[in-house]
Amino acid sequence: MLRALLRTMRPKQWFKNIFVFAGVFFDGRALDPARLLRSVAAFVVFCMLSSAVYFINDLVDAPRDRLHPSKRNRPIASGALSSRVAIVAAIVLVAGSLAAALPLGKPFAIVSATYLALMVAYTLYLKNLVIIDVMAIAAGFVLRVYAGAVAVQVTRFSPWLYVCMTLLALFIAINKRRHELILLAEDANNHRTSLGQYNLEFLDHMTALVTSTLLTAYSLYTFSAPNLPADHSMMYTIPFVLYGLFRYLYLIHARGLGGAPEDIVLGDKPMLITLALWAATCGIVLYGPILWA
Repeated sequence: MLRALLRTMRPKQWFKNIFVFAGVFFDGRALDPARLLRSVAAFVVFCMLSSAVYFINDLVDAPRDRLHPSKRNRPIASGALSSRVAIVAAIVLVAGSLAAALPLGKPFAIVSATYLALMVAYTLYLKNLVIIDVMAIAAGFVLRVYAGAVAVQVTRFSPWLYVCMTLLALFIAINKRRHELILLAEDANNHRTSLGQYNLEFLDHMTALVTSTLLTAYSLYTFSAPNLPADHSMMYTIPFVLYGLFRYLYLIHARGLGGAPEDIVLGDKPMLITLALWAATCGIVLYGPILWA
């Protein structure tokens, strides 16, 4: 049972909550131990929240998951975990995460509760609405970033980063829908109502629009954000973003991936190297003047 509970919590997908650290990192406060600790606490809260949502999602989707080639193996869908135990686990995680959010301040607690409400609404209804489903996913990622920002009380965090996060989340969600549409074929509509209203051509057009807009927004951030160096050195990170987007599209269109974004990112060495180089370059640009002063 403990193994089934852990699988349902999906610790592998806690990687998505790394966006909570965007606030402390891009505000230039990552070297402040107190603020960094608050970011770590915010990350833990969102891991608990997201796990609670996974329990709720798997309880609601169990009948449809049994029709999916891979989701049928989830503990609740397969019968390895009883619904009663899953409900208790979801209640404990929700109560524990919201209680843990309060010491980080009222604004953070409100954002955490908003994230939970949005994800529950997505599980129960929004994921069946075409276009709205991917926009709800994007909103969840933006709330992660905003939660991290209010947890450390940022003062120099550029609004451009919220735009970039929205577009990046849309990029990932749209391509996940594309993968599901190909994987499920004629059974797509039985698994999720909104999938029957998508087609590959429409999703590819959405991807093209979001990709170009994302690159433009990130480029504007690199030379217009007020807290960046006056020499516009953050623009050196643009090639890494461009390659990362192209690599992701290559893995989707040429390799047939796209179901789980964490598997693409963590399972592809060129993607990991690109992310590491991008993060290192950002760190040098943001913190180099401080360390070398």
